[in-house]
Amino acid sequence: MDRNQLVNQSIDYIMQHLDEDLSVESVADQFFISKYHFSRIFKAVTGESVYAFMKRCKVDQSAVDMKLNPEKSITDIGLDYGYSSSNYSSVFKKHHDASPVKFRQSIPTSGMPVPFTPERTAHFKTAQEYASRIEIQELSDFFVLYERFIGNYVELEKHWYQFLDLYQAYLQEETILVERFFNDPAITNSSQCICDICMTVGEECGLDNLMRIQGGRWAVYHFDGEIKDIFETLQGIFNVWLPRSGYRMAQRYGLNIYRHIDREKHRVRMDLCIPIS
Repeated sequence: MDRNQLVNQSIDYIMQHLDEDLSVESVADQFFISKYHFSRIFKAVTGESVYAFMKRCKVDQSAVDMKLNPEKSITDIGLDYGYSSSNYSSVFKKHHDASPVKFRQSIPTSGMPVPFTPERTAHFKTAQEYASRIEIQELSDFFVLYERFIGNYVELEKHWYQFLDLYQAYLQEETILVERFFNDPAITNSSQCICDICMTVGEECGLDNLMRIQGGRWAVYHFDGEIKDIFETLQGIFNVWLPRSGYRMAQRYGLNIYRHIDREKHRVRMDLCIPIS
């Protein structure tokens, strides 16, 4: 396993176990290397220490939980991520410049500025309007070729085109293009958002950057519009529809499945897929 594979797989492991008692040593043990060697590799590849990454992701994910579970107490959310009540408030405020109480009070329900283009305001629809375009579906696993992107999601379109040009030889008529996104860009610092850009391939594909994305039960919103409006739609689903839907987001990460891409008009037809339990 090369350094990038090690770091990618360790990020996957950390993100799947944020509500557990993670340590640098416990993550390194999953890959049978010393915590010192693992820490050096992780910092060299990502520019961030393992400990800082884990701490940041825990706090960010707790903020997502606050958004999705308005009836759940702040104390219980902090406990889920290993924090006492007073410690959680201190850590959260240091990271988000607001206490958990203030953050919860500021969660938008009608609209919000778009973080990558502050001059724009995202306007949300009603829960009923989102529900009219959502289906509950069972999706099979996806076996994919992927590249991991860490940075501002506004740059995803450019990276997608580079990815498609690079792996053009693997594109078939039946190929499905998939994004797996790890972060909410309204919460995570825009330069630290993680996304996997993927295309389905046969399991005989001989490349190293392959993985299986777990299927399951998903709330699927059928989007047809400009790429710049995807953020607005996803925020509306997460802020308005999901907390009122009766569904809970499962411990998997969201997928965007592309059905058609118009490069010239910057438009897409795609399924925005939220894992639910």
